[in-house]
Amino acid sequence: MKAIWTGAIGFGLVNIPVKLYSATEESSLDLDMLDKKDHSHIKFKRVNEKTGKEVAWTDIIKGFNYKGKYVVLDDKDFEKAQPEKTKIISIDQFVKAEEIDSVYYETPYFVEPQKNGEAAYALLRDALVKTGMVGLGTFVMRNKEVLGLLKPYTDLIIFQRLRFAEELRKADDLAIPKRNVKPAELKMAVTLIEQLSQKLNIAAYKDTYSEKLMKIIESKAKGRKINVPEMKIVYNKSQDLMEQLKASLSAKKKVS
Repeated sequence: MKAIWTGAIGFGLVNIPVKLYSATEESSLDLDMLDKKDHSHIKFKRVNEKTGKEVAWTDIIKGFNYKGKYVVLDDKDFEKAQPEKTKIISIDQFVKAEEIDSVYYETPYFVEPQKNGEAAYALLRDALVKTGMVGLGTFVMRNKEVLGLLKPYTDLIIFQRLRFAEELRKADDLAIPKRNVKPAELKMAVTLIEQLSQKLNIAAYKDTYSEKLMKIIESKAKGRKINVPEMKIVYNKSQDLMEQLKASLSAKKKVS
């Protein structure tokens, strides 16, 4: 794996030199865009809007439109903004993981200790396990401030990127039901949840859509005819919630 960031974790007065690696990868198929007429590959070009000519990556710089004029920024300018945050994941506080709602969670990264940081890394990992806490802090990656938490995962530490609070939209304009739930309906729903409850095995969930799509691609490549299964959406005739819940419980009993 190739490291995407190199720096250190600031743990009190202890600095732990580390590297970050992407902990995830796409499971979906990598589909190309083609011209419908001759199946030629479609390419995107970086074009100067004035001259219409293609611009090489080496000639592209970054700028901010400030009052109608562009202010050009280079790597040094980004580091000048907050130089310490470009190199250090500073742990500002420790909190219980359950205090952070999953709606804030984004991308996870593996954290690997660099030379001379192994002992401090192991100490932080084991201390997080013993206390049940996670370290919350920020740093700068790819010219953008990143908020996240450091937490133990198997034998290593991961950095779980989080959304900032201002990045979550307000849901005030959504039509959320205000109807009071009937006690009998709630009891029945809880019973159904309890019947369907089991120990989590996340590995049992596979990306079956991509797998089946690959089979279709292989069949088409061999010139085979593909039969499309008929999809029917069955609507429950009864609008009575209690009747639907009772039917759900009965169906569960039959399966088991």
